[in-house]
Amino acid sequence: MSVVESPRPALALSGIQSLAQADMAAVDALIRARLASDVVLINQIADHIISAGGKRLRPMLVVLAGQACGPTTPDHHQLAAIIEFIHTSTLLHDDVVDESDLRRGRSTANALWGNAPSVLVGDFLYSRSFQLMVELDRMDVMRLLADTTNRIAEGEVLQLLHVHNPDTDEAAYLRVIERKTAVLFAAGTQLGAMASGATGNVPQKLYDYGMALGYAFQIADDVLDYTADAEALGKNLGDDLAEGKATLPLIHAIRHSDAAVADRLRTIVQEGDAAAMPEVLAAIRATGGLDYSRERAHHYATLAEQALDGLPESDALAALRGLARYAVERGH
Repeated sequence: MSVVESPRPALALSGIQSLAQADMAAVDALIRARLASDVVLINQIADHIISAGGKRLRPMLVVLAGQACGPTTPDHHQLAAIIEFIHTSTLLHDDVVDESDLRRGRSTANALWGNAPSVLVGDFLYSRSFQLMVELDRMDVMRLLADTTNRIAEGEVLQLLHVHNPDTDEAAYLRVIERKTAVLFAAGTQLGAMASGATGNVPQKLYDYGMALGYAFQIADDVLDYTADAEALGKNLGDDLAEGKATLPLIHAIRHSDAAVADRLRTIVQEGDAAAMPEVLAAIRATGGLDYSRERAHHYATLAEQALDGLPESDALAALRGLARYAVERGH
């Protein structure tokens, strides 16, 4: 009779980073090497956004999912770099569309160099990621990444349709998150499993984990836009409001406020009135919008952990559990 091993305790962020450290050093070296271009402006802009750091969460998911399924290889590092290039290109494009001037506590590329160079370097990163894909010469990998990038592009357009739209409901909001955030998380974790030669339902389990984690991470991020310290967050608080984006705390407030307050909130969304932030915060607090949104983020984090049930216990699996908890407990 086989003995089912008890789940190992979820790792804290420091333990997760230590476990991934050697792989992530290889990923970072590959990113630096493959960013290089003989066009100087490409190097300047790409280096600016890559060196801003950030959590490197998406490439880390590739290597941790790989570790959970077997030893990691240079293919994992290349896939992690591909995921980071795709993510970085979307950041460059997003900042232009949103007219953002601050990201990760530093001026955005579009604020420093202008919109056209930012968009074009974003295109360079997208195309470089596809060069890296082709080098791996795996049709299953290319198919997954081609489908993923297409869904991300759909998400960008879908979000645009909801800008300054006070009728955006929770279902529409989640459809944007699925395409803009969750699909890239899910691709990363599934690719990590595929590169380790995982079979059966294991790649699907890790895909489901990544998808749920992406929802949890983005909802928690949207809560932070109303609650975090601006310096710690690395962007201006209320940016979503100024851009006319109704995220879950505000969607909940509009739905549960009385008619007069709801009408006022709708007008604020339509006008992107960042100066009305105190009014919006008051309405969100009065309707429990932050607690509701946190509960939804925790729901998805729980789904992420449950997706890992049945996989062989390891430090890497404990790290993936830890990332699900970190996603909803972080302060920035």
